[in-house]
Amino acid sequence: MAELEIRDLHVNRDGKEILKGVNLKTGPGQVHAIMGPNGSGKSTLAYTLLAHPKYEVTQGDILLDGESILEMTADERSRHGLFLGFQYPTEVSGVGFSHFLRTAYNSLSKALEGDDREVFITVREFQKYLRGNLEKVGLSEEFLSRYLNEGFSGGEKKRAEVLQMAVLRPRISILDEPDSGLDIDAVQAVAKAISQVSSVDSTIVVITHYARILKFLKKLDYVHVFANGRILRTGDASLADKLERDGYDWVIEKAAA
Repeated sequence: MAELEIRDLHVNRDGKEILKGVNLKTGPGQVHAIMGPNGSGKSTLAYTLLAHPKYEVTQGDILLDGESILEMTADERSRHGLFLGFQYPTEVSGVGFSHFLRTAYNSLSKALEGDDREVFITVREFQKYLRGNLEKVGLSEEFLSRYLNEGFSGGEKKRAEVLQMAVLRPRISILDEPDSGLDIDAVQAVAKAISQVSSVDSTIVVITHYARILKFLKKLDYVHVFANGRILRTGDASLADKLERDGYDWVIEKAAA
């Protein structure tokens, strides 16, 4: 279990301030959605949480279980249980998907050994574990013999990101636009996969423009409206429906007033 807290976070890129005082707190078992228009800073927040070197924190803090992680590198934050699902997953030729997952799992298991994580001695044991998780996200076993994301369709890449989340069992998962570029069937499949791998011990943060993927989630605790580099409003799942009907302008105008 882990608790993530973002306090008054200000972030620059190339000398321009993008995040202008973000405040957010999550708890174990919760599912959060961050919604907002293009260019509002949602992806910047995701990359900053995982220590992307192009983003400079100028003010505020990021706390994991009450301790600052600002000085940690991306791999150190990952070993503390943070996971980022990319909006545009990269194809990595020559790196087997199964081998990648096993290497990552073993690395994290050493770091998160207090989380009652299974230890797989043989490749066969790990393959059995993988197959169980493949069923959850709706991918066939042949994906395990392919290179990481190479030749995958858009929906397959997004489900492969969710498979990584299922296998690695991070404490906090940030999914950056898992519905981006997908048709409605693929969106529904990805949402189902996210719901299948969620648990009471982990937190999921879904970043999206639209409410469509949120409708297919089994659970949604909080919806945050993100614009102009900060969170302007927080509500329950009904807020996502209102945003779909009325857009974001009413929230932005009310905040400005």
